[in-house]
Amino acid sequence: MKGRDTRLESNFLLILGAVLMFAALFFAFTIKANYSGAMKTIANLRGTLLVCGAILFFFGLYKIPSTAHHRKIVYFIFLFPLLFAFFITVIIPLVLGIGYSFTDWTGIRFTKVVGVQNYLKMFHDPAFIWSVLITFVFVLLNVILINIVGFCLALLCTSKLRGVAFFRAAYFLPNLIGGIVLGYIWQFVFNNVLMSYIKFSMLSSTKTAMLAIIIVYIWQYGGYIMLIYVTGLTQIPGDVLEAASIDGASALQTLFKVKIPMIASTVTICTFLTLTSAFKQFDVNMALTNGAGSVPDFMGAYLSNGTQMLALNIYNTAIAKNNFAVAQAKAVLFFIILAVISLIQVRISNSREVEM
Repeated sequence: MKGRDTRLESNFLLILGAVLMFAALFFAFTIKANYSGAMKTIANLRGTLLVCGAILFFFGLYKIPSTAHHRKIVYFIFLFPLLFAFFITVIIPLVLGIGYSFTDWTGIRFTKVVGVQNYLKMFHDPAFIWSVLITFVFVLLNVILINIVGFCLALLCTSKLRGVAFFRAAYFLPNLIGGIVLGYIWQFVFNNVLMSYIKFSMLSSTKTAMLAIIIVYIWQYGGYIMLIYVTGLTQIPGDVLEAASIDGASALQTLFKVKIPMIASTVTICTFLTLTSAFKQFDVNMALTNGAGSVPDFMGAYLSNGTQMLALNIYNTAIAKNNFAVAQAKAVLFFIILAVISLIQVRISNSREVEM
């Protein structure tokens, strides 16, 4: 009897929730001017109806009597908000963006399909090719340097030195500062503080400006990678390190033969994070140089955006040049490059883990 009552209650909640959600959607897609009095009041509350209907519907699912599939339903209830948000904010924009890259999209609407014309324009743009090249150089240097710096800091912060907790917090602190604020702070440092010592600004030349961006990015991101390495190093069993010491292994031998192989999965995670983050670098690049820098002759053209990396180039194409269609084509290519390289990196790192 109790199970029957629970079944009736869950069915009632499911039906009521579905009715309220349907009513909210119905009022959302109709013209409110057609309603008056109580109907107009209900139409104005369509958002409330939608939320209440969704809550009642999922609560009805939760109240369904225990069956073989009840646990799956409960899991779905908890996962649905995340999956729905991911679908709305990632999957749909990705699909629409790919479609817009083949049109003359203006950021608001498109009038015709232009095929691969946007992609051809993109590959005939010397500034874009240059931004791709310097982005790859930037990524390569940062993946290597940030992991080395982060790992060395992690070794320091897992040693028996006094004040280790202070050093961990101090090294991680730059990661809490926003990239825009960080860029302007370091712009002042390069143009005023360091300039009084080295007699020139590192931001005045394309080569030194790229070096400045790399320095700032390592300073910002090194502490974050350090914490991940600290987690990996502290999980190494103490008896393994003690056995290596008893066997006469030196500090370097223990490091390269024991510690690094045992944190191979941590190395994979850190490499993946630095790779994807460096490719998507935008805020520090924008605040520190805004892409400025002269390149006298590249593909027969003079470039005035010598430090403009790929993400900033896409942004400027859309916002500064008001060419959303070409910018979307660049973004699609950017996604493909990042996805392919990330998959290759993870596959290589996983194979190295097996070898170790």
